[in-house]
This record gives sequence, structure tokens and C-alpha cells, in this order.
Amino acid sequence: MDLLAADIVDRFYTFMWPMLRISALLLTAPLFSTAAVPRRIRVLAALALTWFIYPLHEWPVIDPMSAPGLVEIVNQIFIGCVMGLTLQVVVAAVVTAGMALSNAIGLSMATMIDPTLGNVPVLSQFLLIMAVLIFVGTGGHLLLLSVLLKSFSAVPIGQSMLNQDTWGKLIAWSSMMFTGALLISLPVMATLLLINAGLGVVTRAAPSLNIFAVGFPAMMIVGIVACVLTMESMGLRLQWLWVQAFGVLDDLMGLR
Repeated sequence: MDLLAADIVDRFYTFMWPMLRISALLLTAPLFSTAAVPRRIRVLAALALTWFIYPLHEWPVIDPMSAPGLVEIVNQIFIGCVMGLTLQVVVAAVVTAGMALSNAIGLSMATMIDPTLGNVPVLSQFLLIMAVLIFVGTGGHLLLLSVLLKSFSAVPIGQSMLNQDTWGKLIAWSSMMFTGALLISLPVMATLLLINAGLGVVTRAAPSLNIFAVGFPAMMIVGIVACVLTMESMGLRLQWLWVQAFGVLDDLMGLR
């Protein structure tokens, strides 16, 4: 009976390490971390993924109450969070692009309360929904699970990622939050810049013209039309951002 209890404890210690990494990933990754996915579903998904991955590797027995065990707990949570936050940079770029477009068009007052992101413009919500659809449509969730499975071979339990190289790559990739937002919103912003220049010329030519009564509707109409016409290029940019994110994720995990 004592032997059986000891075996159960050892199994629990080995089962806990992949569970920590998977749980941290599901808490931070796009689509899985949204408020639309209940916590119970996330817990069940983490248990199911751990149950399927567990027989595929040999897991070390580390006492979580010891000093090495506590360090390993932090390490596994860090690895899972890094994988999720790498993809969250694309979400932040989409939200930033939506905010920039809303301010330029004049829709910044039209906002929605997002339980995940807070008070964001409606245009950001629209772009975010489109980005999630592209993520799912291109099989991004399956690619993420594939990277997760391979990460246990590339970064096994006991190997730390808390080093300067990982932090440097993660910080360098975070700049895509602004670069990606610029790439998504650039065609519409350039069009609106030309409209602003034209309105400035009209104002100088006819000072008596009420520029607010004419300019605001013109900017809104032209901005919405430009968004509709450039929707295809926005979708291609979003797809490119997801591809770049998975490339950085493979690089961080040492898969290439």
C-alpha cells in the first residue's frame, strides 16, 4: 500500500510539469484566453492535452516543494506565457491599428466594452474578429498545438529559458505591435492624409466655408470607403503577421 501511494505521488509530480506549461499557454494564447472561453473549459482542455502528451515523453521526478522544484515551476509557467504572449503581439497590433483608424476617421467615440481588452473602438473589435477568423481559418490553433508538442522535445523539463537571449528576442518582437499596426492602417491613413490636405486647400480658398460641417462627414465617408476597398490587403497583412509570429515562436523554442 505504501508502494502504491509513493507511485501515485511520483506520477503526480511528473504529470504536473507538462500541465503547468500547457495551462500557462492556454491562459495567454489568442482565442484560448478570451473571456468567451470559460475557465472550466480551459482547465478541461489543459487536462486533456496533458493526458495526450504525457505518454509521449519521459518526465523527470522533481519535488515541487524543493528549491529546484520551485525554480522549475517558474520556468514552466514562463515558457507557456512566452509562447502565448508571442502571439498576443499580433492581437495588440490589430487593436492599435483599429484605434489609429478610428481616430483618423472620426469613429473614436464609437467604442465597445471588451472584457479582455477593455474599452476599445468598434473598428478594433471588427479587425480583431477578422484576425481571429484568419487565425482559425489558416489552422493557427493546430500549429500552436504542434509547437506546444514539439517544445517538450526542444525545451525539455529541467532546461531553463530564463536567459538574456530569450528576453532579447521577445522584446525585439514586441516592436511588431507598432510596426504591424502601421502596416495594417497605412493605406487608409495615407488616403485620409490626402483628404486632409485637400480640405486645407479648400479652407484657404473659401475661408467662409464651415470646415467642420464639411470635413467631418467627408473624412468619415472616405475613411469607411477606404477601409472597405483595402479590406483584402488588411487580411493579407494579418495573415503575414500570424506567419511572422509563428516564425518567432519557432525561433524562441529552438525549432529552427
